[in-house]
Amino acid sequence: SENCNFTDIDLLAWTVQLGMSIPTFILGLFLNSLALIVLCCFSRKQTRTSVYMINLVMADILLLLSLPPKLYYSANKVPGLLCSFIQAPYFVNTYTSIFIIVCITVDRYICIRHPFEGRANQSPRWAVLICCFIWAVAWICSSPIYVFHKKESIKCFHNMSEQTWSAPYIVSVEIFGFLIPLAVMVFCSVQTICILRNHKNNVEESGSLRVIAINLVVFLVCFTPVHLGIFLQCLVRQHVIMGCRMKQTISLFLQVSMTFANLNCCLDAIFYYFAAKEFCKRAHLKRAIELCPVFKPCA
Repeated sequence: SENCNFTDIDLLAWTVQLGMSIPTFILGLFLNSLALIVLCCFSRKQTRTSVYMINLVMADILLLLSLPPKLYYSANKVPGLLCSFIQAPYFVNTYTSIFIIVCITVDRYICIRHPFEGRANQSPRWAVLICCFIWAVAWICSSPIYVFHKKESIKCFHNMSEQTWSAPYIVSVEIFGFLIPLAVMVFCSVQTICILRNHKNNVEESGSLRVIAINLVVFLVCFTPVHLGIFLQCLVRQHVIMGCRMKQTISLFLQVSMTFANLNCCLDAIFYYFAAKEFCKRAHLKRAIELCPVFKPCA
């Protein structure tokens, strides 16, 4: 905007991003590399869930590796086409992570709700196909970033084209990239909690319920702010929001919330390890786990 200066806002946002991204990068890379080694080298048998977890860890590692160039090129101008190749992998890995987290949640729900059917469908083949589909769709959906790049030199993540910010594209991202996955997460998590609570002999054992609840809360806390920011920025680009102070606030909120969402890379590696350990300890789930080893990596 010609009459609205974002220099100070961008500098503040970059400082916050730097302060959050460095520990996220170091801790996340260490934890996810360790998780990948354990899943690939020490897992006795690959299951549907272990395939999902390996792909989740890979997506998180690739996202973490995109953070240094994201930080550098968001502060320095580069040709628009190069910016596209920097921006796209970041968003691809973010949404790949979201969908794989949903797959793990659904897999856990099916295992607890239908243990016999879960046992019959524990072959990793379908999980491999689903993950390949998720990766392919994520890359295809990122195509507007490549197709509609700006020709001049720009700072990445600040100056995406108007076509990329078009209402149909952003609404699709919000619905299919966040709202539908969120609805599936809420449904499966609530149903799983209800099933576990119905085990009368273990009502007081709340560890498993806590794991599921924390999983859902982490998803909400990490991804709700950034999608709210994307929606508000779309309103700015569509000239629905006009005030300079509001534009500056939204710009800062979006940049900080994107950085906050990256914390999910660290939390994934920590959470799913303890989730597996917690469920494997539960006596009332022993039969279900034997029939459907949804958390086989911890066995």
